[in-house]
Amino acid sequence: MEPRPLLVYDGDCGFCKYWVNYWDRMTQGRVAYEPFQTAAARYPAIPEDAFKKAVQYITPDGHYASAAEASFLVLSHAPGKGHWLALYRRFPLYAWFSERVYEFVSRRRGLFYAISKFLWGPDLRPPRHEMMSWLFLRLFGLIALSAFMSFGVQAMGLIGSGGITPLHDFVSAVTEQIGGARWLLAPMVFWWNDSDAAIQAVCWAGAAFSVLLTLGALPRLSLFMIYALYLSLVYGGQTFMTYQWDIFIVETAFAALLLAFVTTPGLWILRWLLFRFMFLSGCVKLLSMDPNWWNLHALEYHFLTQPLPTPLAWYAAQMPPGALHVLCGVVFVVEMLLPFLIFAPRRLRFAAAVGFMGLEIAIFLTGNYNWFNLQTMLLCLPLLDDQALESLMPRKFFAFVSAHAPVRQPNIYTRRIVLGISVLIIFCSLVQTSMRFGERPPGAFMAINHMVGPLQIANTYGLFAVMTTARNEIVVEGSDDGQNWKEYEFKYKPGDLTRRPPWNIPHQPRLDWQMWFAALEDPRDLPWFRQFLRRLLKNAPAVTALLAKNPFPDHPPRFVRAQFYDYTFATPAEHAKGIWWDRQYLKVWFPIAQLRHD
Repeated sequence: MEPRPLLVYDGDCGFCKYWVNYWDRMTQGRVAYEPFQTAAARYPAIPEDAFKKAVQYITPDGHYASAAEASFLVLSHAPGKGHWLALYRRFPLYAWFSERVYEFVSRRRGLFYAISKFLWGPDLRPPRHEMMSWLFLRLFGLIALSAFMSFGVQAMGLIGSGGITPLHDFVSAVTEQIGGARWLLAPMVFWWNDSDAAIQAVCWAGAAFSVLLTLGALPRLSLFMIYALYLSLVYGGQTFMTYQWDIFIVETAFAALLLAFVTTPGLWILRWLLFRFMFLSGCVKLLSMDPNWWNLHALEYHFLTQPLPTPLAWYAAQMPPGALHVLCGVVFVVEMLLPFLIFAPRRLRFAAAVGFMGLEIAIFLTGNYNWFNLQTMLLCLPLLDDQALESLMPRKFFAFVSAHAPVRQPNIYTRRIVLGISVLIIFCSLVQTSMRFGERPPGAFMAINHMVGPLQIANTYGLFAVMTTARNEIVVEGSDDGQNWKEYEFKYKPGDLTRRPPWNIPHQPRLDWQMWFAALEDPRDLPWFRQFLRRLLKNAPAVTALLAKNPFPDHPPRFVRAQFYDYTFATPAEHAKGIWWDRQYLKVWFPIAQLRHD
């Protein structure tokens, strides 16, 4: 007698053999499989017609079940799949529905065999993600490294004691206002120490842990420290760390930490993060009711008005309006339809990954968005499995990764903790998403989300909700006498009309970005900008180091002001002469200022 349960199937049915081969790999020898053409004679109690209509699950003591129930019994022998049988036995409606679906499919095996091969490929295997996880964590280490280093080289000019918004002033003000609650509302290490040395230590310690993660050393500790240290920079960086990619990297770091402990929940949390990021980016464009998105004209303005264009943006802006309208429609397809394929069978997931990669590469080529696009492309990696990576990687590299990728077998307590945290992340993100769509969740739900919110492990996203249609630039000037004015040149934002837009990926020049947002606001609402001008009036070295050109290298100016210009791309004829921009004066944006003691 066969000591294992036996699944008997139709050996002449391609669909049956396809899925039996998959189940055999999943159950790892715990179930025996045999076609009824050889097994039926040993089980005369089961009519031959029953073998032809449905699979039969036969226990060693002779009991048997068929159809959907037999399928769920087989799956119960595969790790992590026992819930299907539990649902079947506990919920009669689910059992009835499962049998009807099985009957429908069994009558159309040829059709569903073709569909199965199309959706999962000709050689379906249980998905494995050890190599994917190995590769994801190391590549994320590189992205985290670029983020920490990028802020580190600017930190003193932004939040240092001689910077635009000193961290010490922020810490003192918040401590005075909310006292001990600061730890809960803004968790960061700077509550212990807010000195310049502490700022540098956080930046470069974060970079060091990123290197360790890239090298595969202490991955869990490294990920936790990356998460904690970057979260500290998000709060300590104040107005200069309010961008979506900052919370994006914090949330990704935490999801990667879950992946480093238990693969499956971490994998799905990363996929859920990618879904929210892409889908909400499309939704906000429509929810804003901006006519330029609704009539597909947005890309006629985007390449010019985005914060920091690349040199290729000029060429993209020359495309015919009809082509830009089509591409705008493609953006909506990628952002609002493809995200649902993230939860579809593997080949549809692969198609979603290709679509996302295409969009991100196009953005990468035409706009300087630091590591943002690279990180989004990296999040496409969890849409693949090791089998797909095997077909994409060079053979030697795949063999190397395969030899070094660990097979994690966490204990039950670790699995339960990670699963619980994953459920909490999904819950909070659903609460936030419902609010984005104008819903008001129950008070208890809001309280949980409010309590978890400061940790930044579940966030809402949405890029370019409203398309800017003109590029207004702030030009800062200084003068010794109030008559003759010299312009300060920024490193990356448009200024000199003949300077080609630079590439700065993966660097994030935060002052340049902040100047783009400032042009959309009233200067009276921007205390950081007034402080910036004060630093220029003192020729503060940490702040002037953020600029490409300081026209007063030997002494500070007596006066500063900010002018407002309308910038447009140069015409093709001007571009041929080396001119990239045209500009037209609009008005004084910030009036003449000087230090009070002068």
